[in-house]
Amino acid sequence: MYGPEVTKDIINVGVDDKNIKKFENQYDLPDGMAYNSYLILDEKVCVMDSVDADVTDAWLANLEKYLGGRNIDYIVVQHMEPDHSGSLAAFAEKYPDAAICTSAVALNMMKQFFETDFSARVQIIKEGDALSLGKHELCFIAAPMVHWPEVLMSYDKTDKVLFSADAFGKFGYKGAEADDWACEARRYYFNIVGKYGAQVQAVLKKVSAFEIAHICALHGPVLPENEPLEFYLQKYRTWSAYEPEDDGVAIVYASIHDTGTKQAAEKLAEIFARKGVKTGVTNLTEDDLHEGVEDAFRYNRLVLCASSYDADIFPPMRQFLNVLNIKGYQKRRVGLVENGSWAPSAGRVMKQYVEGFKNVELAEPMVTVRSALKPEDAGRLEALAEALLA
Repeated sequence: MYGPEVTKDIINVGVDDKNIKKFENQYDLPDGMAYNSYLILDEKVCVMDSVDADVTDAWLANLEKYLGGRNIDYIVVQHMEPDHSGSLAAFAEKYPDAAICTSAVALNMMKQFFETDFSARVQIIKEGDALSLGKHELCFIAAPMVHWPEVLMSYDKTDKVLFSADAFGKFGYKGAEADDWACEARRYYFNIVGKYGAQVQAVLKKVSAFEIAHICALHGPVLPENEPLEFYLQKYRTWSAYEPEDDGVAIVYASIHDTGTKQAAEKLAEIFARKGVKTGVTNLTEDDLHEGVEDAFRYNRLVLCASSYDADIFPPMRQFLNVLNIKGYQKRRVGLVENGSWAPSAGRVMKQYVEGFKNVELAEPMVTVRSALKPEDAGRLEALAEALLA
């Protein structure tokens, strides 16, 4: 839903893509995606970022509608990823007098993405620089590796608005039926930005010096929405420090034939429910792997249940563990359940991964299931649950 004012002079002219099924060709989007772009109307007119190429026409139409016949003096390019710069060439052609304000690193990326050389129109900006639009003045904050090296954030001193690039974004579009910021922002954060917690912490420290009334991210709603602004800031402090957000257990399993491994995962969920422990369960052969990543970082405990395969581990679990490793999984307690009909090997592989994680405690005993879950396995799963909760 676009057009409503962020402030009297700032309008979100972005576009909702309700048809896109995957973000970056890997993250499921049951509720589509919002591509935000912000128009600042002052003595000088400025646009904050463009949008994905798939929605160029709708974005240009939004701009024209809210410009009311005025020309554009500047476009600030905070982030060169194609979902935010994909319409830049079309914009530059339609508004030939608009200067392009961006970082030196972003200018080099423009030369890689586009055949047209925009150098003559570019004003290089860096941290500490300011851009006066009349009543409004933008100052720029370097945000390298949140989550690309060229990223800038911008702060409007007049209306106290932080234009945060990809930070504080979420999957889904405004008004989607399942419009829960924390859920989809968490999945977005850990799968896209999560590797760069130290860099996020550094930027949070910088922006803490500013009085912020609104955060305008490139995806999702303008904040605050349904919670005080501190709610969103605190989520980012927790996530970027790799601290658990909730007391509970993520149960992630990969079962070949939906027998013993799946049965063990379901039994563990039953045990934890009986003990009043919150759980999130992900079936890696059916569910979105990235939901499992979200839950693994959300909770302070994790159980990995996997079938053995080719004297190794069932590939969906290896893929999941590779993602956890890349994203810097740490500061948790982990339990293991393996299944094997003749030579169980999954536990050995999972243990190697877990021992490579930072500040992760491995709970004992590891449970080995032979083909199908037996009555005697229930006691071993109970012992593992007790060890995780100890």
